Amino acid sequence: MTTSAAMPFAMSPDAAMQEWMKFTNKMANWPKVAEVARNTRVGATPTQTVYQEDKLRLLRYESDVEKRHRTPLVVAFALVNRPYILDLRPGKSVVHHFIDRGFDVYNIDWGVPEPSDKHLSLEDYVLRYMDHVVDQVRERTGCDQINLLGYCMGGSMSAMYTALRPEKIKNLILMAAPVDWSTQESLLSVWTDPKYFDVDKMLDTYGNAPAEWLQSSFMMLKPVQNLFEKYIGFYENMENEKFLEDFFAMETWLNDNIPVAGETFRQFVKLCFHRNLLIKGELEIGKERVDLGRITCPVLNLTAQHDHLVPCGQSLPFNDAVGSKDRKSINFPAGHIGLAVGSKAHRDLWPKVYEWLADRSDELEG
Repeated sequence: MTTSAAMPFAMSPDAAMQEWMKFTNKMANWPKVAEVARNTRVGATPTQTVYQEDKLRLLRYESDVEKRHRTPLVVAFALVNRPYILDLRPGKSVVHHFIDRGFDVYNIDWGVPEPSDKHLSLEDYVLRYMDHVVDQVRERTGCDQINLLGYCMGGSMSAMYTALRPEKIKNLILMAAPVDWSTQESLLSVWTDPKYFDVDKMLDTYGNAPAEWLQSSFMMLKPVQNLFEKYIGFYENMENEKFLEDFFAMETWLNDNIPVAGETFRQFVKLCFHRNLLIKGELEIGKERVDLGRITCPVLNLTAQHDHLVPCGQSLPFNDAVGSKDRKSINFPAGHIGLAVGSKAHRDLWPKVYEWLADRSDELEG
């Protein structure tokens, strides 16, 4: 048996030398890579804090663009990561699409829970924090109703809020937001199954859901891509400065996890993942029943075809559960994060979302 037959993947000396030269050239570029990493910034648009409550900050995006729409837009992201994913970098900013076209845009930064915040519940986040934010924006702008865009878990909470306070919401946009956990499609549904996961024991031990545990769980949903393919792509593109800037911006956000308040995490797992009470109309928050049928405002439901975190089947039933006559779904070919930062999404999806919202928002007079 020849050497090549015994070792089919062995390189010839010339090929091995070429690969070595390629490696050394890339390593010679490492100081430039490190410089890009140091200089990469996240958050494309300046913000001003216009309201604070406990750890929460309400951020208003600043812009010289003339306002065209009277109805403001409030963005609510999940409790797990930082909200700047929706304004990550120039060219990868969801909020820019609305700011650039004359909307007054606000983003909720929920803050970082401390051990003493482990008792914060869905009632605190939905009926206290979110309600106070909405009232602050209504007061600032003189509008009785606001537009609300909720992403991921922030979308679930936005649906809950709109069902409980429908008179304050003019238009509702959900973005990869789970509302129906009956399908058990995702690994998260398997991992949170009470046969395998004792949420009470975990929270009795840690108080809050630890950021490191949450991050490692999300990474293991797609281990090959997150632990191998991503870094192969990094290696292959070390000379591409634009690629590096985008890579380090995403890595900054992906590693910027925060804990989730223990009681809210417990409720979300038990009441949503385990018992699926939201879509059934049986969820209660602060002794008020969350009836999605009370949502009668226009609804736009955005889902991602390749979403491994929130499969489309967890989001699409929302449109059939609401009482809105004006309701639309867009299932876009992207992943959970690609819906916010993907080039195709910014080119093909978000201009349509802006047009939808602009057609249903009050214009400024004059």
